[in-house]
Amino acid sequence: MTKILLETDNLKKSFDHSSGSITLFKDIVIKIKEGDLVALVGPSGSGKSSLLHLLALLDEPSKGKITIDSQETKSLSNNQKDDLRRRLISIIFQDNNLLTDFTTIENVMMPLIIRGFKKDIIYKKAKKILKDVKILDRSSHFPNELSGGEQQRAAIARALISETKLILADEPTGNLDFKTSEEIFSLFLKLKKLKKTIIFATHNRELANRADYKLFISDGNIKRVNARNE
Repeated sequence: MTKILLETDNLKKSFDHSSGSITLFKDIVIKIKEGDLVALVGPSGSGKSSLLHLLALLDEPSKGKITIDSQETKSLSNNQKDDLRRRLISIIFQDNNLLTDFTTIENVMMPLIIRGFKKDIIYKKAKKILKDVKILDRSSHFPNELSGGEQQRAAIARALISETKLILADEPTGNLDFKTSEEIFSLFLKLKKLKKTIIFATHNRELANRADYKLFISDGNIKRVNARNE
């Protein structure tokens, strides 16, 4: 039986606004298994990025709980959450979040440097992944010397190097052309075969339909929708 890697129980997120309280999510319940490739879809402003931030433990829910790899996270300290993220979660941000003072390969190496891996081992892994995402020739360039698509691929490479169980991606192919988007999705499929769990927010209908299933967010609710063979 495939293990549940990520689970939410009655998850709610609301915040105060000048016009009153705004509720993004209402009692969201999801269960995502190891090896699931999940597309997070919904209209602009529906909360896709906000949900990913909650699942990445970068934000606190107003109610409910999140369990990752059998670890209930509500009672964890900030340091414990940081440790859990380093071990289990890779995040591909929509705005890349590359470190401007470091080269492409240094940015990709950073997650494993922080975890204390040997630099020669990290360097070899980083070169291989940069080759996989087709920007090995940009290894020594700084982020401001890369195109938007190249920055996106560097951010994806940085997420992949950690070999975590859970990858959360916010519009990972948003700035990429069709060919490169296909290459990135092929990488996701390879990771799925390795039992990695991937949740990616996207407006790309074609890629969403190639996921195992879709989670559709609308009006604070979430609904599972079959994706393949549509």
